[in-house]
Amino acid sequence: MPVAKIAVSLDPQTLKELDKLVERGFSPSRSSLIQDALAEKLQKIRRVRLARECAKLEKAAEQAAAEEFLPGEASWPEY
Repeated sequence: MPVAKIAVSLDPQTLKELDKLVERGFSPSRSSLIQDALAEKLQKIRRVRLARECAKLEKAAEQAAAEEFLPGEASWPEY
């Protein structure tokens, strides 16, 4: 998969901790470690957003709408 190069500024303490993790074998390189950390953060943001949007749903209205298309196919699980 193609990648794009970007510049990232880090404070000295963060860079030192990053290098220690690479030295201990947590990741093969600084770049890889930062990519993994960023991917994890983005996944967390998506989960929080999905949970926030799901919280807006009204259980009874959602069930009624679904029943229009799937009448009696299965019992509803507890939320």
